[in-house]
Parts: sequence; structure tokens; C-alpha cells
Amino acid sequence: MSSIVTNVGALNAQRNLSNTSLKMGKVLEKLSSGYRINRAADDAAGLGISEKMRSQIRGNSQALRNAQDGISMIQTAEGAMDEIHSILQRARELSVQAANGSMDASARTSIGTEMVALQAEIDRIAGVTQFNGSQLLNGTLVGSLDAASATEVGTVLSGAGGDATVAALDVSRAQAGTYAITSTATTITMGTETIALNDMAANSTQVLNFAQTGVTITLVSGAAKSAANINTDIGDFGAGVTVTGSGSAVFQVGANVGNTMSVAFSDVRATQATGLNLTSWVANTAVQDLTAANARITEIDTAITTLNTRRSNLGAAQNRLEHTISSLGVSVENLTASESRIRDADVADLSSKMVSNQILQQAGTAVLAQANQASQSVLSLLR
Repeated sequence: MSSIVTNVGALNAQRNLSNTSLKMGKVLEKLSSGYRINRAADDAAGLGISEKMRSQIRGNSQALRNAQDGISMIQTAEGAMDEIHSILQRARELSVQAANGSMDASARTSIGTEMVALQAEIDRIAGVTQFNGSQLLNGTLVGSLDAASATEVGTVLSGAGGDATVAALDVSRAQAGTYAITSTATTITMGTETIALNDMAANSTQVLNFAQTGVTITLVSGAAKSAANINTDIGDFGAGVTVTGSGSAVFQVGANVGNTMSVAFSDVRATQATGLNLTSWVANTAVQDLTAANARITEIDTAITTLNTRRSNLGAAQNRLEHTISSLGVSVENLTASESRIRDADVADLSSKMVSNQILQQAGTAVLAQANQASQSVLSLLR
């Protein structure tokens, strides 16, 4: 049947040309993005699998960086311990020197003076060695409040001129121990550090930062209060602040929950029982005679053995982390390759499809033009 109103051939050509254009658009999208899957409709199952793989890849990549940070942390601690080892070797050398019968009392006192200085330096190094704010060598990486001290947070301290509230107690930089609080009219003392109290306006905040102990107390006043009034409130604070903490750091070395590794950073302070357990040396008695000198040799030998063990533990942990890094690197590489096979575009295949669709588009356009011309031939019947 010849019809002018309905050109079935043109409609068919137009429909096929539209389908070809749609396919061409998808091919161009994949080639331009580099991905086979750009939306869930492209491959719903493949999208779900590849997104899970991406989570593992990014998680493992971060875990790898975590392990590298762990090695840096260990190296920081072990470097300081190496210097403490040198100090102990020097102290032992001095003790051997003092054990010689040619030394008089004056010479022994001079030796003892140096040994006292060396012991103080061990404690200084142990106290200042930090990594990202964490104390590495005093047995407490990050301090925490014990149960009794924790109840002081939020406590309203009643006193003259209104109330003050302990808004916060930050002990993250403090080592384990109990810190007594004493006060005078306008000052507050914790350990050997004294801070002057200031008057507070209504609804104001005052931060008491005890840098030596690492404890920070934040007070909030509901009403205007003088320094003396605040001091009265602080006097109600109790026995002081008790800090607990662990010397172990837990590193997240995997993409999933539970993929962790714990590393112990031990106390290496000189006279602490949990540290090197040396006696507190005094200049004129440390090596005052042969007996004392021999005693120093023995206890320093024990301290060196203790330090050897703790350095060895850190070394073993570092070696383990290095193997972890290698394993994570392989996992990231293999998972990335797997994710690529699912998600990435096959450029060669898509290039062939693009050429094919280009030809179909050109043919479809030509056929549509011919179909549009075909109906005009019907007009010759009307002449």
C-alpha cells in the first residue's frame, strides 16, 4: 500500500537510527571515562563487587601507611633507647674506674657526680621522647583518668560568689601516677608547678595547664568569681588527679575490624621499678668504696640486659611491620588488578564498537533520507 500520511519505512529507519545513537553514546561515555561501569545500570553485580574491592583497596592502602607510621614510632623510641644504652655503658665504665683501688675519696665523688648527671639524663630522655604527642619511654603512651578522678569531670564546686564547674580534665599527655593538688589564696600547685588563678567573669572559662605533669583542668564559672573564691572551690577537688595508662600501642594494619597489631613501649626511666630499676645515685656515695662501685657495676649490667630485651622487642615489632607492609602492598596490587578487570573499559573492544556504530549511524541517516524521499513518488499518481 502506498501512503503519504504514514511513512512506515522512515519510522523504521528513525527507530534504528535512534538505537544506534544510544549505543554510540554509551560507547563514547565509556571511552571518555575509561570505565566499563559508569552507573549501576551498566552492570549491577559488577558495580557491587568492584565497590567492595575499592573499600578493601583503600583500606589496605591506609593500613600500609599506618604500618609505616608504626615503624617511624618504633624508630623514634629505639633511637632514644640507643642513646640511653650509651649512657649506661659510660656509667658502667665509670663504675669500673671507681672499683680501682687507686681512686681516693675526691676522685670517687667526681665520678659519682658524673654518674648522677648521667642518671638524670636518662630520665630526661625518657620524659621528652614523644611521637605525635604520645610519651614513648615512660610506660604510658596516652594517659587516662582513673574511675575516681573521672567522676570529678562535671562536678560543681560550690563556694563563695557562685559555683564553678570542672568542665574537662585532660591527662592524655600525663604519665601514670597520682598528682596531689594544693593551693594558696590565689594559686594552685600540682607537683612542683604552681599556676596563678585569675578572676572569672560570669559564664567564662579558665584553663589550668600544668605543662610539667601534662594535666590540664578546664573550669567554667556560672557567675562572676574572684581568684580566692575559685581557690576555695579547687580546695574541694579532692586528693588530686590519678592517671592510668597503657604502654602498648595498637596499630590498624588491615582494612577490616580486628586487623590490628599491638606494640609495647616500655618504661626506661632510670630509678623506676617498672623501668631500669637503678638506685637513686648520690655523688658522694654512688661509688664511695669498692663495694659500692661493684654494686653499681652489677645493677648497671642488669639495666643493660633489661634495655637489651626491650630494644629487641621493638626491633622484632619493626621487622613484623615491614613484612606487613610488603604483604599489604601485594594485596593492594592484586585487588587493584581484579577491580580493574571488572570496572575498567576495554578500549580495543569499545573502539571497534565505535567504528561499527559510526557506520550504522551513517547508513541509518542515508536510509532515513531515502525513506523520506520514497513517499514523494506517490505524488506522480496524482498528476
